[in-house]
Formats: sequence, structure tokens, C-alpha cells
Amino acid sequence: MASSTVTSSQPDRPPRPNLVFRRLRGQRSPAEFAAVIRRAALEIGEQVSCDARYIGRVESGEIRCPNYAYERVFLHMFPGRTLTDLGFAPRSSVRGRRARDNRDNEYAPLTCTTNPANATSETSGACEPYETQNPYDPHHPHDTYEESDVLRRAFMTSGGATMAAASLGPVGLAFDAAAAQPPARRAGANDAGALEEAVRRIRLLDDRHGADGLYRRAAAPLRAAYALLDAGATRQTTADRLYSGAGELAISVGWLAHDSGRFDDARSHYAEALATARMTGDPGLEAHAFCNTAFLARDAGRPREAVRAAQAAQRVARPVASPRLMSLLALREAGGWAGLADRVGCEQALVRAQALFDRGTSEADPEWMSFYGEAELEGLEAQCWSALGDWRRAARHARRAADLQDPHFTRNIALYTAELADDLARGGRPDEAAVAGMKVLDLLEEVQSSRIQTMLAATARVLLPHRRASGVSAFLERHASAPRVT
Repeated sequence: MASSTVTSSQPDRPPRPNLVFRRLRGQRSPAEFAAVIRRAALEIGEQVSCDARYIGRVESGEIRCPNYAYERVFLHMFPGRTLTDLGFAPRSSVRGRRARDNRDNEYAPLTCTTNPANATSETSGACEPYETQNPYDPHHPHDTYEESDVLRRAFMTSGGATMAAASLGPVGLAFDAAAAQPPARRAGANDAGALEEAVRRIRLLDDRHGADGLYRRAAAPLRAAYALLDAGATRQTTADRLYSGAGELAISVGWLAHDSGRFDDARSHYAEALATARMTGDPGLEAHAFCNTAFLARDAGRPREAVRAAQAAQRVARPVASPRLMSLLALREAGGWAGLADRVGCEQALVRAQALFDRGTSEADPEWMSFYGEAELEGLEAQCWSALGDWRRAARHARRAADLQDPHFTRNIALYTAELADDLARGGRPDEAAVAGMKVLDLLEEVQSSRIQTMLAATARVLLPHRRASGVSAFLERHASAPRVT
């Protein structure tokens, strides 16, 4: 096969080797280290096709910054470190260079020099040092990176093509009015891949920063996704991916509304996802929509609806054959029973959730469940006991949840710690509650979540009569002066 004649967009200077990453590999061979990375990915629900060739590209400096899937895996493997700590270039600097190279064509696709005949499964179509290939697409896993203009405009700034734009600090998303315009052509596999990546990016940012700063910007990519559906697809397999992706995006946007206290908006988005699932006969998407609907109903003070939605989710989820999914759905049911003050029903659902969780992970586990591990199990059980008024047991599970949570999920650590603070305050341990509350205030410097702020405000009210207890006054003063999400 003839070599590619496409002009390279790489700089003339040779890449700088990533010596930090090489030291992290230690005595393991590239193939052995790649296997470690693949196993770590499965632990958090990610899929990466890492092989020895990929490790070589990273260590040689050819890949200056990994894609978002690999980023999550690396940060899971090395808690407390950033990408730059691992020897990678800042994402903004790599993206920014591409923007300068493509100043004459704002949405120019990447250009490549790799000969497809010589490419491995991980390097086919390798282009930029910013590693943008989509490792999730089983049909076109490593095609040249060409997102649709609609999704690109919805999720990239028009210069640096970076998600972390300055408009919202570290979680900024910039949108173009063109995102809502119908595409001029039928959607293809690249559009489906771009839509799936948009969902992952929202989840990644929510994990780290919470929903409030994201929700106001999330409507444009959702409109763009449904514009793609209206345009039609070139193949049925692509159409199926588009419908699934649009449904998952509706759920993600609904969750951003839910977590930021916009319950009516969340209900609407979840209903939209549910309708999409039923139109296409997608049991996994339908179970996900019912799962979130149950969670929303519990938070909105409709516990009986929460029970019924969770039970419906369990019925439709059976064909998915994922014990972990069924475990989470049992927890959603338990939350509803707790809201109804039905201790027996709650305990039965909790026992079922633990038994299903203990079966372990499987290949059938949905991608969106990457957040669901032992920490989330403990955190949701803590919420059940809290609703039942068993503060001591609730505090024990909330503390375990905060201790077990992967550092990557900053928002969840803040949530579990806020739950702990409230349980301690209501359980008559104001000094310990103040310590936990201080930790939450520290975390709220990088997390924007109305849910967590509401919880902490309730805790502060409970602690008011105990202001003379050790540390309580300092917590109350700091809480009163802390900025609020608007």
C-alpha cells in the first residue's frame, strides 16, 4: 500500500521524550505496562486499547497529551497527580498549537503521516501529539479525527479548541450559535463518535467540578445531538449509535439540572431520554433513564414514585445482564423505601444491592457506571440510614464512602463528606461535624454543586445551637462568608 501523501502538521523539532512516564513504567516491559493500564481502565469502567506501541509513543514524546479516556485511567492509577506531573504537556498548550497551525481553517481536521499499512491497532491514523483517537468505536476505532462541525462547535472554543476555556474558569465550555443549526448532510460514524465523546467529556467535568458551572452551557450540544437525529444517518448501525448517544446526552444534561437543583428541567430531560430509549428498543438506555428518574423522585420528595421507577428499571435492565447495574437499581429502590419510612423494605433492597455488588464487574456493565464502586455503594446506603433517622449508622457509611472514593471524583468526595457532616451534627457530635464541614468548604473551592451547598447549609442550621462547641464557631463563620453558586 502506498504511503500517505497527506502533509504532516507536526512541528519540525523532534518530540521531547516523556522521561517521567518511562520512570513510572519501572522494570516492566512496554507490553506488561500496557496490560496494567488496561486493567486499571476496567476498574473505573473505561475501555482503552493500550498496547506496547502506545507506550512507546508516549515515552518517545509523540503523544504529548492523552485523550480523555486515557486521562481518567492515568489519574486513577496515580492519585493526586496531574497530567503534567506524569510528564505530559498541558492540554491547553497542545490544543493551542493546533489552533495556530490551523488559523486559516478554523475546523480543519487533523493531518497524518502514518502509513496505515504499518500502523498497529493503537496507532492507526496517529496524527497530532494530542492523542485524540476514539478508543470506543468498534467499527472505526482509529480513523482520522474528524468530529462533525455541529459537535465540534458545541464543545470546542473557536481558537484553542479546548474544553477548559476561561469563560467558566477550569470548567468552561464555549458554544457557538451554529450548534443548534441542522447539519447540511446525513450523519456518519464520525458524528456518532463525536456525540459519544461529548457525553464522556460532560461526565468527566462533572466528576471533578460539579454541575452548576456546566448546566447553563449544556443545552447547545443536546440540541446539536437531536439535530443529527433529524438529519438521518448513512447506516443503521450509525443511527443506533446516534440515538443511544443522544439519549445518554439527555440523561447527562438532566443530571446536571438535577444536581444543580433544577428538578423540573431534569425531569424533562430524563423523560426525553426515556422516550428515545423506547423508540429504539434500547433496554440499557431505558434502565439508565428510569434509574435517574428514581433518584430525582427521591430528591424531589416523591418516594413512592422513586420505588416504582427503580422497580421498572430493574425489569427492563434484566437483558443487560449486569449485576453491578442491578445493584445500583436496588439502591435506588432502597432510597425510595427509606423516604417512605419503610425500614423493612429498605433493608431488603440494601441486602439485595450488596449481594449483587459482590458478584463483581462484568463486560456487560454500562460505560456510564464508572462512578459506581464501593464508595458510591457506601454513600447511597448512608443516605438511606439518614432518611430513616439512624444517624450513627449513616455517619459510619458516609465516612467509609469519603475514605474509599477515588481522588479523581472530587465532587463525590465533597458530597460524601457533606453527608458525614450532617449525620454527625444530627447525631449529637457537633465538633466532629464542624471538622467535616471545614473539609467540604475546602472542596467547594473547586466543586460547584447546589446540592452540596444546600446540604451544608442545613448542617450549619443544625449546628447553630452548638456554636460554643470546639470548632463549630469557626465553621459557621467560614460558611457564612463562603461564596454561593448563583
